[in-house]
Amino acid sequence: MDINESLQRAEQILSTWAPVALHPSPERVDVSLPDKWLKAAVLALRDAKWGYLSAITGMDHPGTVEPVTEEQRWQRLENEGENATGGESREGTLEVLYHFCEGAAVLTLRVSVRYSFPVLPSICGIIPAATLYERELSEMFGIRLVGTPNVDKLLLPDDWPDGVFPLRKSFHGLTEVEKSGPEVKK
Repeated sequence: MDINESLQRAEQILSTWAPVALHPSPERVDVSLPDKWLKAAVLALRDAKWGYLSAITGMDHPGTVEPVTEEQRWQRLENEGENATGGESREGTLEVLYHFCEGAAVLTLRVSVRYSFPVLPSICGIIPAATLYERELSEMFGIRLVGTPNVDKLLLPDDWPDGVFPLRKSFHGLTEVEKSGPEVKK
């Protein structure tokens, strides 16, 4: 089976959950899924014996403040009061990319979660080897994977501060307080 046939087969398998596919290059296809369909899509790929999970990666898309014109600012001030003078804020998202390969063909399942609720279902029940990638996502991006069998730290030291995620774009190093760790009681 050539690359095109392999990618067409992947698109066919996933058409129930992802009717639209993007082709960033001739040997790749990307599909975006809502988190509620992630496990069903992974299960369909496994049952169809399409490729193998080669990696899971994360991407941080920080929120933005959209610029507002002077006229819009005054209109909001009239309608909403003093708190309406700034820009429109848009919450950031974390995107998780599940990369599957079959020969030279690469299929990527793209799933986004909001900063305010960074939770995804674990796929370890379908693909047990995903545990290493899920542990990395958890500690480096702060994504909680519901049902993952192992939540131990993988890359960071055990005393790494809670709520500090080094692969988020907001991370600019540890503060002196975070570096010193918890105070030792005498």
